[in-house]
Amino acid sequence: MEQRISLVTLGVTDVARAKAFYEQLGWRGQEVEETVFFQAGGLALVLWSRDKLAADAGITDPGTGAMTLAQNVRSRAEVDELIAAAVKAGAEVTRPARETFYGGYAGCFADPDGHVWEIAWNPGFPLGPDGALTVPDFGATG
Repeated sequence: MEQRISLVTLGVTDVARAKAFYEQLGWRGQEVEETVFFQAGGLALVLWSRDKLAADAGITDPGTGAMTLAQNVRSRAEVDELIAAAVKAGAEVTRPARETFYGGYAGCFADPDGHVWEIAWNPGFPLGPDGALTVPDFGATG
């Protein structure tokens, strides 16, 4: 199995509301058969009815599940800007942005369906020009 994520599907209670939320953050998606697809770098973020997602996955309790999505950004200021934009679009801050133990800066918010996003600036995880994250070699010695 290749080490990559192709799709992240979020089970939502109201597809139209969820689509509007992400569009207010500047994302542009395509809706097909009550499912919204957003190109997100080298993967897709998908919004789908929570009940349909649970049924498709064979889960009897659709619940909110436990998942945190993360987006690394290029600066501390961008962390604050993105969290402020999320709040304006209807998110709830679950952890205000602050210094991190790894020398970065990060905060978290929950979208209207309770999916938690961490927005982080991490100087140890470089981003390519296309926004692709490069995981450092943790075994390397300095």
